[in-house]
Amino acid sequence: MVDYRGKKVVIIGLGLTGISCVDFFMARGITPWVMDTRVNPPQLDHQLMADVECHCGSLNREGLLEADLIVASPGIALSDPVLNEAIVAGVEVIGDIELFCRENQVPIVAITGSNGKSTVTMLLGEMAQAAGWQVGVGGNIGTPALTLLKQEYQLIVLELSSFQLETTYSLRACAATVLNVTEDHNDRYPLGMQQYQRAKLRIYENAQTCVVNADDTGTMPNFAMPQCAVSLQAMPRRAMSQQEKDEQKKNNCWVSFGIDVGDYHLSKQQGTIWLQVGRKKVLDTKEIKLNGRHNYTNALAALALADAAGIPRSSSLKALTTYQGLPHRFQLVFENRGIRWINDSKATNVGSTEAALDGLQLVGTLHLLLGGDGKSADFSGLTRFLQGDHIRIYCFGRDAQQLAQLRPEVSQRTDNLRQAMQLLAGQIVSGDTVLLSPACASLDQFRNFEQRGDEFSRLAKELG
Repeated sequence: MVDYRGKKVVIIGLGLTGISCVDFFMARGITPWVMDTRVNPPQLDHQLMADVECHCGSLNREGLLEADLIVASPGIALSDPVLNEAIVAGVEVIGDIELFCRENQVPIVAITGSNGKSTVTMLLGEMAQAAGWQVGVGGNIGTPALTLLKQEYQLIVLELSSFQLETTYSLRACAATVLNVTEDHNDRYPLGMQQYQRAKLRIYENAQTCVVNADDTGTMPNFAMPQCAVSLQAMPRRAMSQQEKDEQKKNNCWVSFGIDVGDYHLSKQQGTIWLQVGRKKVLDTKEIKLNGRHNYTNALAALALADAAGIPRSSSLKALTTYQGLPHRFQLVFENRGIRWINDSKATNVGSTEAALDGLQLVGTLHLLLGGDGKSADFSGLTRFLQGDHIRIYCFGRDAQQLAQLRPEVSQRTDNLRQAMQLLAGQIVSGDTVLLSPACASLDQFRNFEQRGDEFSRLAKELG
């Protein structure tokens, strides 16, 4: 644990994470200074802010340069000119996850990836609960990490974004994974995929077990590790010396998951697809509530992490048969007259939409809704999934024109989601599937992907 007394602390960002940081310092007798680039940040009226000075509408250069410690929101790029000037001047800049890791004494499973990390995070939490464990789940999803310090747990499961990992240095997970690395956040990573990948791979540093995707070389750690058995137990965590860290890095190990290859993989036998660990079939996928082949690989990743954390295998398999997934993640929201309406609004990048389309089981025509803010992404990777006679594409929002060019002969453009759904409603017949998997962020027309998914679900029931 670190003693912050006597330090001038500046917190950037006043959302839920920012408030958790304010609470963290106030509980230790330190009153931080808060900044937010928004004129009216969402938590400005929070009761904790009564005694805290807040600068809104910009970053205060003088305040940052005078700080001893800056705790930056993941939404603020380290390349921001004002923040970067403070970094160059020698001011320490960290995030809330680093604060958490400095205090935490509980085993951590850490999960990142371009797609699927929320599903795997929540699924792993369900596995631990099925075993009767006290488990805390948070980070980039739901509960801010610092809030988890207020209760006692046997295991903590953290979803971590690349932005959070950029400012994290003390993470020592009992198991960590990069589920996949596909193009995303080009607006934040001007140097391209390698810069984005490097941020993701930070999750493996000092991890006891690294769980890698055998189908995605971008998830491989950038330091050599031996392969290890899949039954490792989680060990209690404590602060380690540099010598211990060096020794641990030598002893780190990895296990893999994949569709056809990997320690955890899918196998087919007489038309049945199984989850398999090594040579042993452990669960018929017909018993899994999650839909789609991409969710079967999510299940494999969660199982590998659970085994590494010491969760009993029987409890993990039980959770797989009951967990129904998260809203807005390839969620069947309505079915009527033989027509399925699937909400995959969480598909905010190309890789996520590719995962939804890959292996999609269809009877009739697929009516695919694409659109929003593509964040400067290259959409060309979608083209191979958009072939054939049984697909119709409806493009809306900021990047509708660019998306429609992927296959113009089967694409139609509208201004917004509602218009697109009204257009397709007159063309669907029994056996068809309507899929919202936009490949884009939602912020051009919605508050967030949840609002976009809710709108889709409402219109599906209205039009279907």
